[in-house]
Amino acid sequence: MSVLRRWSTVVAASLLLLGPAGLTAARADGTPPPGGERAGADPDYAAGVKAIKAEQFAAAIPLLERAVARDALSADAHNWLAYAVRRNGDPARSIPIYQKALALDPKHRGAHEYIGEAYLTLGNLTKAREHLARLDSLCFLPCSEYTDLKKAVEQYEKRRKSSTTR
Repeated sequence: MSVLRRWSTVVAASLLLLGPAGLTAARADGTPPPGGERAGADPDYAAGVKAIKAEQFAAAIPLLERAVARDALSADAHNWLAYAVRRNGDPARSIPIYQKALALDPKHRGAHEYIGEAYLTLGNLTKAREHLARLDSLCFLPCSEYTDLKKAVEQYEKRRKSSTTR
C-alpha cells in the first residue's frame, strides 16, 4: 500500500472516529474547546461554559465548581473550571485543577495547552515546554492546542529576550 493511500486511510478513519464534534475542535479564535458530552448534561456545567464564552469568568467559577462536585470524574469540567480560574486572574490556583483534569485524562489536549499557558504566566517556561512536548506527541495531525501553545511559548521567549537586551 502506498504512503499516500495509507495516509488517506488514517485520515478517513480518524474523521469517522471523531464524528462531527471532532471537526469543530479547532479553535482559531483561542476559545476553549467544547466540553464532553457527559458533563454537558449538567445545567451548571452548561451555564459555566456559556459564561466563559461570554468572558464572564468570575460567574463561571461557582457554576463549574458545582458541576465538578457532582461529577468529579469529568476532565472537561475540571479543564473549564481551571480555565475560568486562570482567566479570572489566578493562574497559580488553576494549576492543580488542570493537573486534576490531566490525572483524569492524560491525553486532554485542552488541559495541556492551558496549563502550559498558566505556567508561562507564572514564568515557568520549562513546565510550559513539557506540556508543549506532550501535545506534540498527542497530535497526530497538527492541532490547534499545539499550535496555540507553541505560539505562546515563542511570544514568551521573544518578550523575555527583548527585556534582557535592554
